[in-house]
Amino acid sequence: MKNIYSIFICAIMAIMVSSCSKDEVKTNPTTPPVVVDPPVIVPDVLTTTNVKTYMVDPNATAETVALFYNLKKLGKTKFAIGQQDALNYFYNNDSGTTDIKKATGFDPVILGSDLERITAKENTGIDGNWWYGEQKKIIADTKEAYAKGMVNIFCWHVREPFNENSFYAKDLTATEKATAFKSILPGGSNHDWYKGKLDKIAAVVANLKGANGELIPIIFRPFHEFDGNWFWWGASYCTPDDYKIAFKFTVDYLKNTKGLHNILYSFSPDNSYTTESGYLSRYPGDSYVDVLGMDNYGDLASGRGQTGSDLANNKLKYMSEYAISKVKIAAMTETGWQVTSTTAPVSGWFSNYLYNTLTANNIQISFVMFWNNGNYKDTGSAKSNYYVPVPGTSNVSDFAGFATKPKAALLNSIPKMYVLPQ
Repeated sequence: MKNIYSIFICAIMAIMVSSCSKDEVKTNPTTPPVVVDPPVIVPDVLTTTNVKTYMVDPNATAETVALFYNLKKLGKTKFAIGQQDALNYFYNNDSGTTDIKKATGFDPVILGSDLERITAKENTGIDGNWWYGEQKKIIADTKEAYAKGMVNIFCWHVREPFNENSFYAKDLTATEKATAFKSILPGGSNHDWYKGKLDKIAAVVANLKGANGELIPIIFRPFHEFDGNWFWWGASYCTPDDYKIAFKFTVDYLKNTKGLHNILYSFSPDNSYTTESGYLSRYPGDSYVDVLGMDNYGDLASGRGQTGSDLANNKLKYMSEYAISKVKIAAMTETGWQVTSTTAPVSGWFSNYLYNTLTANNIQISFVMFWNNGNYKDTGSAKSNYYVPVPGTSNVSDFAGFATKPKAALLNSIPKMYVLPQ
């Protein structure tokens, strides 16, 4: 019995020695353990007390400061949905509530408007004039949107300075295309003309007021889609330096000369850039831009599917990363797939392709805006073109599914945009 006990003890000791030997191999310094680095967490530097330091206008109104802060914060978890002329243009001229609300039960967050009719040469500023009536309608829509808690964004299809007949380059002569943009720069032959147009804008923006007399904030994106050549301010008709001079002058004139402090300024090219350096090639600088935007229809065109969606996402990704590093707002300032009597919907365009574009790779996009329904190019009374489907259309469920996804936000699911959180 004693011998058996001795044998048992020896066996235990042998096992322990063997185990120790194996442990020594595991911890041998010549075989270093694999170390997994923790994820890099970028601190959120934006606070309610330092927000003005990241804005173009350090004298911005309280509501404008709150709008910048809340849009920037929103982009960390959600993107707001909007539409151009949402309170004015409807599918099949079916007026009333917004088409987005018809499809989802809730209004959009973003209302897009255009300053073109306000600055048109036909606008006499007199009651009874159709163009002035359009101006009053735009003002009323802006006020209604603000009262609802929506966000107002303005583009400007400004007409060329020679005849003021068109904003499309195709309607200008070769000489006009070559000289139009340079002529509006300081010292140019049409510079005073350009200041006069800005004066008209300033007169309207200075009188956009809420129920308590406060100025209504707007986002303004001048000279949008400048990397294309369809507008007279396109890349073929002005140098990068010319573009920067015009953009800076526009901001300085409205902010400093006209004393407007209820504007956020957006830089909004089209989708031609595939790198950050390309995107920034005409960028006027951080002190002149609050919102980094991109219009993109082409990458999401019919037939491009997931490949196009990923390409669009890659473009938003470098824009988003720059916006994060510079504490700016990032947005998809225009997009859409237009359905007409001859152009069918794309299956899954909203809930699959667009949602992937706006959310993949952890990008932070604060809002997306669709172009208007009942496009002005329609003829007759039907106005049958649409970007946002409504009940009765074949792709309304696709849009409704998109609008209810976790990162999508309509008016019912956003904070108060014009109040800084406590």
